Amino acid sequence: MTDSMTVVRTEDPEGKTPPRRAVVRTAGRAAGLLVALGVLLLLSAFSVAYGSMEMSPGTVISAFLGSDGSYESLIVTSMRVPRTLIGILVGAALGASGALMQTLTRNPLADPGLLGVNAGAATAVVFAVAFLDLTSLTAYVWFSFAGALAVSVLVYAVSSVGRGGATPVRLALAGTAIGVVLTSIIQAVLMLEPIAFERYRFWAVGALAGRDLSVVREVLPFIGIGLLVALLLTPSLNAMALGDDTARSLGIRVGRTRLLSAVAITLLCGGATAAAGPIGFIGLTVPHMVRFFTGPDQRWLMPYSMVVAPILLLAADVAGRGIARPSELEVGIVMACVGAPVFMWLVRKHRIVKL
Repeated sequence: MTDSMTVVRTEDPEGKTPPRRAVVRTAGRAAGLLVALGVLLLLSAFSVAYGSMEMSPGTVISAFLGSDGSYESLIVTSMRVPRTLIGILVGAALGASGALMQTLTRNPLADPGLLGVNAGAATAVVFAVAFLDLTSLTAYVWFSFAGALAVSVLVYAVSSVGRGGATPVRLALAGTAIGVVLTSIIQAVLMLEPIAFERYRFWAVGALAGRDLSVVREVLPFIGIGLLVALLLTPSLNAMALGDDTARSLGIRVGRTRLLSAVAITLLCGGATAAAGPIGFIGLTVPHMVRFFTGPDQRWLMPYSMVVAPILLLAADVAGRGIARPSELEVGIVMACVGAPVFMWLVRKHRIVKL
């Protein structure tokens, strides 16, 4: 009698009432996500207000309300605002793509470079600079995205050959092999074309500076669609984390999920790399940082990665402005200096949270 009364208190007649602990955990995760969004908003405001030229808060606010044509207003509206927006977009794209890659390949060290996306984008930019004599960053965007898309399709096609299809191991091996070949081609072209090297290295270092709102408008549709697809795939990714056979038994179409994941990764990595160049460690480190709080549940891991990654990227960008003021360090350099020790600490201290 006592046992039956206990069941009535903890479950409804259909047995669907979640345990109290699960409700508390869900509320805590939702609250944490709201806090992270608040931090991102505050950091975005600081990114707009802070730079090599000091400005009062009133000057920044008046530039938002309506530019008066002054030099300070032009700096805010044409340089700092686009820089901040690109940082948010690129960070969200890299965070989501990293979480997707690590789940899709079941490789805790997966990042945008694993599937050859960065190498494909870089190869297209090198050829555009060396043989088409392009100098505009806006033109780089389209070639970068086209290169990332082409290599993603090639990696998926190569890994799909033979029995078993595009398994996680085959995807990783195909991406690594194609990436090595493309890197060799890049080095050969740059050695033969010194002028191309001078133009390419500005893009290749990874930076948020020097971009305008036209770059935001060009990559926003691709990154937006990629983020939406990644969010919609989270239930299927949870099932696939248990193994292909288990996922199929739960009604998940494994091949379709892998293909859509590859499309989302291409859109996210291609758009991010096109806008800011190859920036390392964001997609690699952020999902592991987030898992300490959310666990492996993709329904929470994905949105958290989309918010925490821009926080880390904008923080690195702001730090780069302050370290060498009045000059600045590019965000790609700062992330390399900060991301590597952080990731090594995660590996040694916590031995990588399991996927």
